[in-house]
Amino acid sequence: MKLAISGKGGVGKTTIAAAIAKFLARTNATVYAIDADPDACLAPAIGIPAVEAAGIKPVVEMRDVIRAKAGGGAFYTLNPELDDFIDDFSYKLGNIRFFRMGDPKKGGSECYCRENTFLNALVSSLLLDKNESVIMDMGAGIEHLSRGTVRGVDMMLVVVEPSRNSVNTAGHVIRMAGELGIAKVGIVANKIRSNKEKQFIIDSFSQHPVIGFISFSESIWANAMEPSMTPEAEEELMSEVQNVCLNILGEVGGNNQN
Repeated sequence: MKLAISGKGGVGKTTIAAAIAKFLARTNATVYAIDADPDACLAPAIGIPAVEAAGIKPVVEMRDVIRAKAGGGAFYTLNPELDDFIDDFSYKLGNIRFFRMGDPKKGGSECYCRENTFLNALVSSLLLDKNESVIMDMGAGIEHLSRGTVRGVDMMLVVVEPSRNSVNTAGHVIRMAGELGIAKVGIVANKIRSNKEKQFIIDSFSQHPVIGFISFSESIWANAMEPSMTPEAEEELMSEVQNVCLNILGEVGGNNQN
């Protein structure tokens, strides 16, 4: 299962991405969790201690490693061999292998062409060459991904909440996903409190499958003020995420071994 997960800020995108990664990891399969959002919140969400999460260096800042892999000087390889990099430089948490991509667009910095090429090669290697599951937590914008990078994604999963602004952002993401060649788009509705809100989501996305509904939870909402989710809140979320994962597999089934 190779998923890119996007949505408007605040809809619970990272919470859902982390829950899917943790659920898949429970099956004893290796799961690559990639934080491609500059806000970088996925690490603590999957259970990496806050102090350690703060110290995880973004891949784009590993300049010495990148130069060693891609070559120095004015010329560099466009397709570096990355298997050992993936093994050595991911943060390991049980069956989850975590990467923080980082934001390559920094004002006043030298050209990041080499780093962007390396990031594309890394993501492409995970999406195209690995049989394991890959979960990419993305921002609302996905313009920084090239067509070559995303062609290995089985589905763009768009997290929405029952609000017009969230639906409008989702429409923007869906349009960009189509332009980037992502064949399948699915909707996950989060923070659902009533049948009226559920129907609002269904009516808003008649052209795309609604993969699942995650109920609004007071315990999860309260837990947002804590550094990590309580076991009770996590199990409450996991019970609904399990159905989401099964529905995703139903949509992309033939494309996966996991």
